[in-house]
Amino acid sequence: MKLHEALNIDIAEVNREIERLLTGDKDVPAGSPLATSVLELIASGGKRLRPLMVIVGSRFGRKRTRRRTLQLAAAAEFIHAASLVHDDIIDDAKLRRGSPALHSKTGVLSAVHIGNYMSARVIELLSKQAKNKNRYVHDLSAVATAQLCIGEYQQMEHAYDYDITMEEYLEKSLNKTALLMATCLRVGALSAESTEETAEALYKFGEALGIAFQIQDDLLDFTQSSETLGKPAGSDLRNGQVTLPVIYALQDPRLAAHIRRIGPHSSEADVEAALAAISGSDALARTEETSRRYLEQAADIAKQLSSYSAYADLETLIAYFAGRDR
Repeated sequence: MKLHEALNIDIAEVNREIERLLTGDKDVPAGSPLATSVLELIASGGKRLRPLMVIVGSRFGRKRTRRRTLQLAAAAEFIHAASLVHDDIIDDAKLRRGSPALHSKTGVLSAVHIGNYMSARVIELLSKQAKNKNRYVHDLSAVATAQLCIGEYQQMEHAYDYDITMEEYLEKSLNKTALLMATCLRVGALSAESTEETAEALYKFGEALGIAFQIQDDLLDFTQSSETLGKPAGSDLRNGQVTLPVIYALQDPRLAAHIRRIGPHSSEADVEAALAAISGSDALARTEETSRRYLEQAADIAKQLSSYSAYADLETLIAYFAGRDR
């Protein structure tokens, strides 16, 4: 069963709302290269995790604000999709979800402007909702977007940095992945007039869940095939991203010397040898254990909300994250 089905969410309705962010913009002609590119990007797939989290969060409020919640859910996906456009450019990734990345089709300059448009469109729309009583919408347009940029910068700053600390890695993961997920849950709750205490608990839950998600992504880069990933396996190390499995492997002096030799001009044979050495160590098992601890932390936070009927949705999210293919 797909996640949106387990959560009893109409994904077609969510997708229509996401498309409406573009089609409702009268300044973008239908059929224009910008419109076509954004619609293709939206239709390219994805599990819609962030919109689903907005809707789950709204189930902890005392009111049902269906239209506002859907608009916030769509905005969250626009922010995420725009970040992927920029992420692929920075990483020079040729593929996204098994198809050519946007910049591979449009060129880098056009892709940059498309990603910028999507971010700006969200800010434009959410600013209209930011009345005094719902200032929380700024969390999506300002805080989450800014933190995503900071996370990307931190990733570039630490390229091939084999001295990165665990604290620096976790901060990058928080900014790049976890904060948007946490913000989605919190904003969804506040859109339905939840208490601040409930919204804050959902935020902390989302932080722990988001870090577990990022750690699992790091792990999948070593354990999944290129066909399953939709991009070359092992691409993180090839692009200089020092992820958690690499951090753990570097703690073994026998592996550290081999890994530290990998740089932007390393041969494919050297990269493959380093990947094989990491996979053959205990680094992957330690990474999986760390992810499990964050999921347990999320479960402990969720128990604070066990009096809500929507608590079952939090259990569904934890089960889904725990069951991602290794």
